[in-house]
Amino acid sequence: MASAFTEDAKSTPYWWEVCPPDPSTGDALPDEADVVVVGAGYTGLHAALQCARAGRSTVVLEAEAPGWGCSTRNGGQVSTSIKPPFAKLAGRYGEDTATAILREGQASLDFTEAFISEERLDADFQVVGRFHGAHLAKTYDRLARDIAAPIPAFETGAYMVPRGEMVTELGTEAYFGGAVFPRHASLDPGKYHRALLGLCRAAGVHVVPHCQVTELERRAPGFQLRSEMGKIRAGKVILATNGYSGPLSPWHRRRVIPIGSYVIATEPIPVDLMDSLFPTDRILSDTRKLVYYYRPSPDRTRVLFGGRVSLRETDTRRTGPILLAELVRLFPGLAGTRISHSWSGTVAYSFDALMHCGEDAGLFYAMGYCGSGVGMAGYLGMKIGRRAAGLDDAETAFDAIPNPTRPFYSGTPWFLAPSVLAYRLRDRFGW
Repeated sequence: MASAFTEDAKSTPYWWEVCPPDPSTGDALPDEADVVVVGAGYTGLHAALQCARAGRSTVVLEAEAPGWGCSTRNGGQVSTSIKPPFAKLAGRYGEDTATAILREGQASLDFTEAFISEERLDADFQVVGRFHGAHLAKTYDRLARDIAAPIPAFETGAYMVPRGEMVTELGTEAYFGGAVFPRHASLDPGKYHRALLGLCRAAGVHVVPHCQVTELERRAPGFQLRSEMGKIRAGKVILATNGYSGPLSPWHRRRVIPIGSYVIATEPIPVDLMDSLFPTDRILSDTRKLVYYYRPSPDRTRVLFGGRVSLRETDTRRTGPILLAELVRLFPGLAGTRISHSWSGTVAYSFDALMHCGEDAGLFYAMGYCGSGVGMAGYLGMKIGRRAAGLDDAETAFDAIPNPTRPFYSGTPWFLAPSVLAYRLRDRFGW
């Protein structure tokens, strides 16, 4: 049987071809800083940038090379981030808080666009819209009802595309139509991270790579952190580890569920085939609980296709062919296409399907982006950075809601396999 992979296939993200993790040795570990940020992804770098520009001495400690984690392993899709609908949020928290939470989702998208524009970053940012396909007839009807229901927070501008008009969006008969969200956007995650890292260094942030923090201890008037490279004292600490949160802070670890998300990039495909299957540059997803997310690459030479395809975490050599088979099922015209890149990253889900941020006497955090971290991670990183620096406009709607966990959960998701299996059944029958 022919291999699903090209002869030179890689297990690293497609985005690393142009912007691999920062190869520099970085800065030496100082003895102290006003603010120490743990994690050099979007959250940590946006937080650090706010602190440094406010005149606070700021150090970022990263366990790997900056850009190694999920900030450069994602699909580059920027949405309004909030998964629970208004009715569900209103039932939990009341209509005012539900409205405020949804507005934060829109604000994260607006912030990302404005930040990239104002800072003149080369990140291939484009407002391309999202097509959200209905994988069953009943999910099309459900999606249409959701689209028709007004959202008090903002106007989405979304509209339905019936099955008979699908050719304007996608060259597939696998969906029963879908919805277009015209304001959603895309970017190149590698370029975005590299540009953000450059802004931080220009602002005076000390970035220390390959410096895993092993101990966090409160020592008045601040904290002491012990790392592989030594100790550092900090007035304030920002935890920005999200899906890579470990035992450093058990309280935070108990509130995020690390889940592997798997992605492939195809080898280059012919221009005419790309144009027939993907007539637009939209980002794409569907109504499955175990959602597939995909898009043409920014130069429209390849298809990037991601999702959850295994009950347990596994090797990308195994998940790649499964993802490719699903891609070909959706688009039979891609039969025979091989995989050039197959990789994974760890996202962090929360128990209430919402992101969270907060502070505990100088210890700040933002995490739990539930697979929507491209926009929200930077936005909440900016917010907690402003809060740590004592700046105005640092509040969020997430400050007032509880951050739940579950009894006996310590950070290892023993329940993941049965949950994935249950979601597969729900996807099959549209429950």
